[in-house]
Amino acid sequence: MFEKSTWIRLPRNVVVGHGVRSSVVEVVDELHLQGRPLLVTSPTPRAVAAEPVAADFEAAGIDPAIVTIESATFESVETVIEAAEAEAASYLIGVGGGKAIDIAKMASHHLDMGFLSVPTAASHDGIVSNRGSVPDGDTRHSVAAEPPLAVVADTEVLAEAPWELTTAGCADIISNYTAVMDWRLAKRLKNVEFSEYGAALSEMTAEILVDNADHVRPGLEESAWVVTKALMSSGVAMSIAGSSRPASGAEHLFSHQLDRLAPEAALHGHQVGVGSIMTAYLHGGEHGIWRDIRDALDSIDAPTTAAELGLDDETVLEALTTCHEIRDRYTILGNGMDERAAREVATKTGVID
Repeated sequence: MFEKSTWIRLPRNVVVGHGVRSSVVEVVDELHLQGRPLLVTSPTPRAVAAEPVAADFEAAGIDPAIVTIESATFESVETVIEAAEAEAASYLIGVGGGKAIDIAKMASHHLDMGFLSVPTAASHDGIVSNRGSVPDGDTRHSVAAEPPLAVVADTEVLAEAPWELTTAGCADIISNYTAVMDWRLAKRLKNVEFSEYGAALSEMTAEILVDNADHVRPGLEESAWVVTKALMSSGVAMSIAGSSRPASGAEHLFSHQLDRLAPEAALHGHQVGVGSIMTAYLHGGEHGIWRDIRDALDSIDAPTTAAELGLDDETVLEALTTCHEIRDRYTILGNGMDERAAREVATKTGVID
């Protein structure tokens, strides 16, 4: 008898478009959320979006609280939890980039209360997913949580974000190609749980972005629209799968190891993009999709080499040969690459000279 069951949690409302930041109060009302909101933000997004959203709540007769976090750490999660309890908050609203939204997501999960996602940069798929990512010492934890009750993504605000944040979001999505390749490989060799629907949605999202890469340009709301929709789809794919597998494979292990070896040298999305070039080569060799990935990244001004990431060749090679040790997740890297093999793939793909 077939007894398998899956509980898929998705946002109830997704609002994307020009000027929709002013719709946050209306979205909250439609969700029938009562009580006091706590806005979780970081310094730059506070002025850009959090304070205007707070003003909208005040105009509606609701007294919001705001907490500003400086970094994505477990200490910041505790800070938000303490602020929510002190301010008697009923729900959280993450306003900002991935940092503020991930912290709000994890704090709301601990508090067992809902949260809304109001992104100010299209920098990664955490704006809609059911997972948060937080560095802890020399490692990074991907933590299961609840997805947002709603996402309000104002393309006018997103288009004004620093261009490198948008290209990082694009690269994060494009890397879904290799994440799904790794997932399929793990299914075949290790019999890991696999979702055809989650994999197909993730791949389609990457394909849409690669096909439209020539049209993704700085300052264009149309570009913000394309990238944001892609990030939403990627986040939904993870919720469907119940894991980060649709969007996280060897390229993410590579990025996490770079975070250990060269903290804050480059943006997460840019690191996984370069990692995806190399892992795609490992999957398909000379005639694989790695060139399409590299060309798409290059067309949106995202890094494709170690030098463009601000890294030396040896750091890239060390990350590539040791990143399989980070977590128990089977990928194309298997039990690891030796230095000579890593140098060959990095050289063949032009990541190092």
